[in-house]
Amino acid sequence: MKRTPLIAGNWKMNTSLEEATDLATAVAAAAPADIELVVCPPFPWLLTVATAIAGSRVKLGAQNCWFEPKGAFTGEISPAMLRPTCTFVIAGHSERRALFAEDDDLVGRKVKAIMEQGMTPILCVGESLAQRKAGQAHQVVTRQLSAAIARIESAHVANLVVAYEPVWAIGTGIAASPADAAEMTTAIRETLRGLDPVGADQVRLIYGGSVTTENAPTLLGQENIDGALVGGASLSAVDFLAIAQAARR
Repeated sequence: MKRTPLIAGNWKMNTSLEEATDLATAVAAAAPADIELVVCPPFPWLLTVATAIAGSRVKLGAQNCWFEPKGAFTGEISPAMLRPTCTFVIAGHSERRALFAEDDDLVGRKVKAIMEQGMTPILCVGESLAQRKAGQAHQVVTRQLSAAIARIESAHVANLVVAYEPVWAIGTGIAASPADAAEMTTAIRETLRGLDPVGADQVRLIYGGSVTTENAPTLLGQENIDGALVGGASLSAVDFLAIAQAARR
């Protein structure tokens, strides 16, 4: 099944307002027609970036959300608040799991809430280095994936994006080998087929973890890798667009 490649840029806690505007404008001006590009700026810049990419092929994403629609949750952002501007929302990024103790149940609640607002979750799954060395990588990823899928109706599984991001590759400059990434995304696809045989082949599986212009062509050339969740390289319009070009098939 042909799936449109997806390249998402997670800017994390980076950029000034001026830098965010310039970066979004540059990406929007040269976005390729056959690749779905998503930029995920910090929350304060969402409206500004939405204006900068308006009328272009670039979609807007948020880096996180809470699962309740409103209430006494100081400092949090609800999916309902994101819906007017965002198309995608990242859920379960390894930094959220590690630094803010987000567990599988919480991530699953977020995935469900994002979908209920008509947006697409980018569900992040991945193992730590210790878990990989212990031979637990598949077990961990399957558990994370199953916990999220359990929260949503099977009819909606096809709308999910799953990002395999091995924790040991996030921000380290050490990407998974193309063979390791392909082996895990293939396992994810098989797990999805077991959970939803109808929608599994429509789910886009993307790789995240030290993606660069150098390793993107090989990583994105793997059969079950439909794109990338890009961190540091997404802060350069030139690099981000080059990675997008590498996803063309």
